Amino acid sequence: MPFLPINLKEARARGWDELDIIIVTGDAYIDHPSFGAAIIGRVLEKAGFRVGILPQPNPEKDEDFLALGIPHLFFGVTAGNMDSMVSNYTAQRKKRNNDAYSPDGISGLRPDRASLVYTNILKRIAKNTPIVLGGIEASLRRIAHYDFWQNKIRASLLADTKADILVYGMAERAILAIAKALREGKKISELTDIAGTTVFSKQPPEADDIILPDNIACQDKFTFHQMTHIFEENYLSRTIYQLNGNRWIKHNPPAESLTQKEMDELYLLPFEYAPHPIYKEHRIPAYEQIKDSLTAHRGCYGGCSFCAIAVHQGRKISWRSSDSLVQEIKNITAKRKHKMTITDVGGPSANMYASFCSLDFPSFCKRSSCIYPSICPNLNLAQEKQLKVLSILENLPQVKSVFISSGIRHDLAILSPQYIKALTLKYTSGRLKLAPEHCVPKILRLMQKPDTSSFEKFSQIFFSTCEEAGIKRQIVPYLIVGHPGSTIQDAYKLRDWLKKHNLKVEQVQEFTPTPMTLSTCMYYTGLNYWTGKPVYIPKPGEIRKQKDIILSLFK
Repeated sequence: MPFLPINLKEARARGWDELDIIIVTGDAYIDHPSFGAAIIGRVLEKAGFRVGILPQPNPEKDEDFLALGIPHLFFGVTAGNMDSMVSNYTAQRKKRNNDAYSPDGISGLRPDRASLVYTNILKRIAKNTPIVLGGIEASLRRIAHYDFWQNKIRASLLADTKADILVYGMAERAILAIAKALREGKKISELTDIAGTTVFSKQPPEADDIILPDNIACQDKFTFHQMTHIFEENYLSRTIYQLNGNRWIKHNPPAESLTQKEMDELYLLPFEYAPHPIYKEHRIPAYEQIKDSLTAHRGCYGGCSFCAIAVHQGRKISWRSSDSLVQEIKNITAKRKHKMTITDVGGPSANMYASFCSLDFPSFCKRSSCIYPSICPNLNLAQEKQLKVLSILENLPQVKSVFISSGIRHDLAILSPQYIKALTLKYTSGRLKLAPEHCVPKILRLMQKPDTSSFEKFSQIFFSTCEEAGIKRQIVPYLIVGHPGSTIQDAYKLRDWLKKHNLKVEQVQEFTPTPMTLSTCMYYTGLNYWTGKPVYIPKPGEIRKQKDIILSLFK
């Protein structure tokens, strides 16, 4: 059986009567390294554990949760590749009518607050089996946080669910440490010091420990503002404590980023690069979008206020070698038995590939961004190195073409006109996505995004290259309306800027306050994160009006 088992029949086909670990996920099971449950399952499998996956069990059917029996070591619980509330609701708090991670895009297969729902069911039907939380939903709700959908401060997801341990970030190191310790006979309550985990602490913190205001105190907006600052300034290097629901939560520092050797090995695990055969009659939109893409690196040092990638993946860039990417292409094409067009070779920001900090991102550095308000002199870019990798890939006999569809940081790209020209001529499939996000300086400052001059300079080089080569290309700008600080007047300014530069947009994103971002802190508190001064917060109806103003330009 090439796929990890999803029921006992498939487990027994492998010769397994019992599993060590069962991963319960809110996504359909797609055996591809872009999907968290698959990558963690394969990592554990390589380490010798018997692993199964329960995709999208029905909360009303206990038998769905028992399809693989009770695991010997623990249940792993994840809401999937998205926070379930982001997946299920729009920025206007309305139910979505589709879910890209479900067969045929059907909505409703992932429950609201999936981590909480799944854990409650498992604690009832398998009360003696440890439960480990993971995935983006757990990672970004690991301490007390603002929940936009209830408009309130919620406790750490660990306290809400009463699971045994929460793994945050890219979880390979932590999950292996947990699994190996349990296999050796340790109790899960003893695993209190694993990097990249949040746990219940039997001992209260000592006087010199970092202590956050408790979840009840954080309902006060000024206290929440203070709590966010304390966390942001200390979580990378210090153990942090917080009282949640009358229990002490211990937040251990993050796990180390993977080395290149570890990244190379990880992405060459025996994935099938396809959905499980139970979906053969169905189309899964998220898979269709990424099935021909390659992950070249992880991490982001951009520090955008509205983004939590750095809190989840880290600022440090972990990148793969060209040999590893070549081998992955060979693996994929060998399974599919045809050449492929690679739709993306990237990460959170494509042109951060192979870049690094001369000081190795030291914990004493207090910058939240390596490139805002200016590019740090300790940052070493490697955009030409990325071009060399792309050249190697496009010359493989298994490859038709290579494109980049991940976001490009235009403020970095303009430092290498040759890089922009190569993107324009060779690696842009008609349209290139760039994210100026807005054009009004005061909003860009709150977003920690560069002013529009870098976007305009990039565009000038891009379109000049197109004109010289006699080709047509398009830049598609990504925009956010409704960010803290934005007004109706700012929306008109953004519309006029788009018109002036003849830019067309396909979609305009309404700001959604997701847990653990600086912008969410500003949204809840009404305070500028850096100055503590009041900042204007648009109401939902006004956000929708801002969006309509922009879209009216294209009707």
